Amino acid sequence: MQKASSTVSEQQALVGLKAVNRICEQWGLSIEESANLVDMSLSTWKRARKPNFSGKLSKDQVLRLSAIVGIYKALNLYFDDKIAHSWIKLPNVGPLCRGARPIDVLIEGGLPALLRVRQYLDALRGGS
Repeated sequence: MQKASSTVSEQQALVGLKAVNRICEQWGLSIEESANLVDMSLSTWKRARKPNFSGKLSKDQVLRLSAIVGIYKALNLYFDDKIAHSWIKLPNVGPLCRGARPIDVLIEGGLPALLRVRQYLDALRGGS
């Protein structure tokens, strides 16, 4: 019996990067905000957005991509498109943001904040 691999293939990473790039565009994030969200330098994020990107992603970056996709999915299940696409940049009085914009909380808090926000949104919509 073959052991399941816990690593992400380069192809999977490219798909994740492409998806997160589209999400960041829908959310109206600046290039700088997007790069910070995925924990990349500005120059690396600009390269990563191109179809021929051949860089390696850290486990942290892969988890960030997954969390961002999960946040996007939860927002789109919970809210209509207008709010789902603007929520990330609107001041939020909820327990995780306390008046700050979610994007600022996510960038400042890094992966732990991304995972907390994803879990919170999943719980709001009745998920696990």
